[in-house]
Amino acid sequence: MTYHARKEMQEDGFAIYDVERSILTGEILERQRDCVTGESKYRIRGETIDGSAVEVLAKISPTGKLVILTVYAI
Repeated sequence: MTYHARKEMQEDGFAIYDVERSILTGEILERQRDCVTGESKYRIRGETIDGSAVEVLAKISPTGKLVILTVYAI
């Protein structure tokens, strides 16, 4: 989880469980590919534990781990 994502979560009052639930139960809306690095980013829309709508922007790191880039309420 990036510093930016943690800051956005805190500002919107989300917990890590909200982000986890939105990824596990949400859907990928868009896949973006970086022309320079070839990395893919995914925009995922889901719901928090209390049912609020949220979007998560994430990517897979070169080591195969999921990196949460940002989180925001919609």
